Amino acid sequence: MKKKIGILGSGQVAQALCKGFLKYGSEVMLGTRDITKLNNFTDSAKVDSFDTTAKWADTIVLACKGTAAEEVLKLAGHENLRGKTIIDATNPISDTPPENGVLRYFTDVNESLMEKLQKVVPEGNFVKCFSCVGNAFMVDPKFSGGKPTMFICGNDEEAKDEVKDILDKFGWEFEDMGKVEAARAIEPLCILWCIPGFLNNQWMHAFKLLKS
Repeated sequence: MKKKIGILGSGQVAQALCKGFLKYGSEVMLGTRDITKLNNFTDSAKVDSFDTTAKWADTIVLACKGTAAEEVLKLAGHENLRGKTIIDATNPISDTPPENGVLRYFTDVNESLMEKLQKVVPEGNFVKCFSCVGNAFMVDPKFSGGKPTMFICGNDEEAKDEVKDILDKFGWEFEDMGKVEAARAIEPLCILWCIPGFLNNQWMHAFKLLKS
């Protein structure tokens, strides 16, 4: 998997995916507003601005807070995103606290965050991925029940094929749920995934689609 991967974000999700891409042979650059956030995180990855990262990369990973996603894409520069696969790991989590373990979203059931982002950057090929599991399991997940399922969606078939190859390398089964509108169903899986954690401090799980 010899690609230049530009990760827009500097938090735990960005760092976990960075380690995964490095492990499987890609070059990685992390884009951030504040380079000092990553002073203690080197792992052979470059660190630079959002704009420089997006321009350098072959493939983009959007791994920032959902509330900041539109601004991050703006800072990355829409021209730098043109024609590129953008792996969207964000969720529309609001800044208000969970209610009885249930996260609050700033979107409604009839529009996902990825749909909003695709409209903001129509020249980019968004693929929803890595949004329904904790960062500890994004790369090489190990469960007694076998490989978990990662649900993806997006409008561009070549971009989805690229993401499927990444998921296969990272040890996932995958289920292609169709076009961008399917993100309305995929993004809320984060809410479901987090409930056992908030209520019972149980975070060691993932989803699997069973077929007959």
